[in-house]
Amino acid sequence: MDAACSTQLIDGDGTFNVSGVDNFIKEVKLEECGLSYAVVSIMGPQSSGKSTLLNHLFGTNFREMDAFRGRSQTTKGIWIARCAGIEPCTVVMDLEGTDGRERGEDDTAFEKQSALFALAVSDIVLINMWCHDIGREQAANKPLLKTVFQVMMRLFSPRKTTLMFVIRDKTRTPLENLEPVLREDIQKIWDAVPKPQAHKETPLSDFFNVEVIALNSYEEKEELFKEQVANLRQRFFHSVAPGGLAGDRRGVVPANAFAFSAKQMWQVIKDNKDLDLPAHKVMVATVRCEEIANEKFAGFIANENWRELEEAVHSGPVSGFGKKLSSILQSCLSEYDTEATYFEEGVRSSKRQQLQEKLLQLVQPTFQDLLGHLRSGALENFKDAFEKALNAGEAFSASADVCAQSCVSKFDKGCEEAVIEQANWDISKTREKLQRDIEAHISSVRTAKLSELTTLYESKLNAALSGPVEALLDGANDETWPAIRKLLKREGELAVYGLSDALSGFDMDEETRNKMLTDLENYARGIVETKAKEEAGRALMRMKDRFTTIFSHDSDSMPRIWTGKEDIRAITKMARSASLKLLSVMAVIRLEDELDNIEKTLTLALVNSTSNSATSKSISTIDSLASSTWEQVAPEKTLITPVQCKSLWRQFKNETEYTVTQAISAQEANRRNNNWLPPPWAILALVVLGFNEFMTLLRNPLWLGVLFVGYLVSKALWVQLNISGEFQHGALPGLLSLSTKFLPTVMNLLKKLAEEGQAPSTNTNQSSMNSSASAQSDVTTNGESSSSSSSGSSPAKSVPIDTSS
Repeated sequence: MDAACSTQLIDGDGTFNVSGVDNFIKEVKLEECGLSYAVVSIMGPQSSGKSTLLNHLFGTNFREMDAFRGRSQTTKGIWIARCAGIEPCTVVMDLEGTDGRERGEDDTAFEKQSALFALAVSDIVLINMWCHDIGREQAANKPLLKTVFQVMMRLFSPRKTTLMFVIRDKTRTPLENLEPVLREDIQKIWDAVPKPQAHKETPLSDFFNVEVIALNSYEEKEELFKEQVANLRQRFFHSVAPGGLAGDRRGVVPANAFAFSAKQMWQVIKDNKDLDLPAHKVMVATVRCEEIANEKFAGFIANENWRELEEAVHSGPVSGFGKKLSSILQSCLSEYDTEATYFEEGVRSSKRQQLQEKLLQLVQPTFQDLLGHLRSGALENFKDAFEKALNAGEAFSASADVCAQSCVSKFDKGCEEAVIEQANWDISKTREKLQRDIEAHISSVRTAKLSELTTLYESKLNAALSGPVEALLDGANDETWPAIRKLLKREGELAVYGLSDALSGFDMDEETRNKMLTDLENYARGIVETKAKEEAGRALMRMKDRFTTIFSHDSDSMPRIWTGKEDIRAITKMARSASLKLLSVMAVIRLEDELDNIEKTLTLALVNSTSNSATSKSISTIDSLASSTWEQVAPEKTLITPVQCKSLWRQFKNETEYTVTQAISAQEANRRNNNWLPPPWAILALVVLGFNEFMTLLRNPLWLGVLFVGYLVSKALWVQLNISGEFQHGALPGLLSLSTKFLPTVMNLLKKLAEEGQAPSTNTNQSSMNSSASAQSDVTTNGESSSSSSSGSSPAKSVPIDTSS
């Protein structure tokens, strides 16, 4: 069999070899054994062949005594080695021999410490003793047994240990005879050992399984010895299985905690304290389970799958997050369970719970990030779906409910995929926040949509009312305010009906709905009132425009020409009455069908008050305008107060006075221009006084020809000089213009006549025709030239007229 290297566990000074034990455990792979391992130790007098027995029995290489060099201490402290070729893994400890002269006075102390350590750690304890000591009162094994039983009492809850007494150098006395004597001696020693009250009546079998074997002398019968050892070796195979040498052992420490447990036990024993094995077991389990948990936690942090998952969550939602993370967590916890499975259950479970809590605390921020992504994603999906539904013309409330339910359902599904099996986290707060966000978005969109609807119908009302109201007020008459009221009612009802229909898709209470409709009606009324106030501010301009329109245009809307036949006073009164009508219409707001006497008051005060037949009543009416309110009219409906009306009328009259004056002047000028003939009496005088000359003409017809020629020349000069046109600008300007044009015109006529007289007779007919055309053309041209000359231009060129025609 292969020999295994031995390692010193505790040196002769009682120092525990931590590094050596750790290396030994790694070499023999003890940590992988779990509970499937056994610990065998041997104790006995010094130089009794303990190491030799172990080397032959287990294939170890403990140092043996050299008989040729004398009997002396070979093993110092406690050594450990693995048994070669025995399953399960069996670790054997070689204890320093008792009763050695090398230690002297310290022998008892270390002997008890090592014995207690062996009993606390080992499943099987071999007690090496000489055959000739059996039955002797002062035999060397008696102190050893007393030591074993005494230290056993220091274990609060001893584990059941198998004591195998190995009788060395067996004589001819059969084992059947030796064993009863040895068991009797063991029982006497057990009975004599002082025991605590709890174990006064406890039998030896509750603490120990006693086995007795005998071996022949190694030096005298080596081959027989080896044969007997080989047979004994077979009993150590599967020693911890039921029915084995240590099949009923209790309180086994898991293999991966063996080094730590042994170190802690030795420290307690060395400090001369009672060893509480149950408490020690809990302590070992606590320390080792915590170490395992820390290792698994660190391993989880370094896990690539976890890091990738964590990094992916930072970027956005991860599909199957819950299953992936649950798998990683379960793998980590399973590894812990595997390594900690043999430790005390309460401690193991407690540390597992702590490990799970630490892992969940580590992953919870990532889980919350994922929930945040799911929530924000669901909210964005809701916004998009809601917007599309509204753009498609679906009802607001129905769309909001459907989209919200759909998005919350998707969020719930995403949360189900994100749920970690090991955690029982409540996601209701995140779900509630999503619902609050959705409700807040719905509320904001509802507010925006309602605002859009209100703005839309307000703009429609603005378009439908502003222009028409302005036009109606511009053409103010008795039907203006009835028409405005009718317009307001019609457009208001259309707008209210449209808004009411649009609001049907919104789930709102009746009070809010009615308030919005009422506000829209009030808005329509406000448009009319605002427009009326604006027009009232332009009342003076409107009055002047109306006065100018009526005064300067006739009934056919044609511009008036002041010929002298028009009754300017009547026209002025009519125009002013129309302007006063406009002022009375704009003075107050008449959106209710209520009668007032504003027009009558203004008429009496401002129009009739100037007549010569003014009465005390009119004076009283004038005084009534010295007020800031109208009778029977609320102040808030007043646009122009009586005082302001009086002031506006005075300003209006002053600014339109010039127009009337200009009309009168134009009429007088026209009359003067049209009276260029002499008066009738002068004509009658000419007829009476020129009767003799007329009779002379009748007697001598030649004068008629001369007069005719003079008439033609005068007519030509009349046309050429445009005498009537020149005198339209006044007598003096006409005379001045004619004085500058007369001589050139006469010279042109004479020149033309001379040229016509020199023309050949053969062309008489043709010339006659051309002269007729030229004369007609010259009349027109010279007329235009005369007009130009009257404006100060250069003299026009005159074309002579053929007088022969």
